[in-house]
Amino acid sequence: MAKQIVTDEVSILKRQARRRLMGAIALTLLVVVLLPMVLDSEPPAPQQDIELQIPDKDKAGEFVPQIVLPPLNDAASQPASSQPTPAPVIAPLLDIKPVSAVVAQTVLEPKPVIASKPKVEQQIKQADTKPKIESKPAAKAHSGFIIQVGAFDNADAAKKLQEKLRKQGYPSYTEKINNKVRVRIGDYTSHAEAEKIRRKLEIQGYQPDVINLK
Repeated sequence: MAKQIVTDEVSILKRQARRRLMGAIALTLLVVVLLPMVLDSEPPAPQQDIELQIPDKDKAGEFVPQIVLPPLNDAASQPASSQPTPAPVIAPLLDIKPVSAVVAQTVLEPKPVIASKPKVEQQIKQADTKPKIESKPAAKAHSGFIIQVGAFDNADAAKKLQEKLRKQGYPSYTEKINNKVRVRIGDYTSHAEAEKIRRKLEIQGYQPDVINLK
């Protein structure tokens, strides 16, 4: 008997809990659904539309410009008899010549004669147009001790050797005597200095000679 009472109370408590749960769910759904509707219940602010009316071209009349005249002065309001009549102003006539006079003037006017230039100026100009011959500098006179590296019949071969020695730092030059073009290095003030250079050239395969020009 006691067990039956307990089970009845438990079932009653379960039913009450279910009802409370269902009530809570229903209340939550109502809040979720009705709350936005309550907030949006306020009517929106009326928007004022601007209407543009364009009149029909058939009904519109023609455009008539209005001219506003300035007020007349007191002098203009007086009768014409009281105002002195201004003297007529005659504009000076333009100095316009007839076409026949212009043509006659152009025909009769003599053309200016261009004076011929003096012959002296023409001769000076002709002299300026002639090519100028540049004078070659005089050959440098060598003295002291020099080193002769070689003598060639061909001037081009001598020139190539002279350029080669110059690139190596030697003061080389060419000198033509009779039919031979000699390649030389100098000048040196002492025989010992020239001999030192001669040994260097001899190591390179040349056969140089020291010459005293004093």
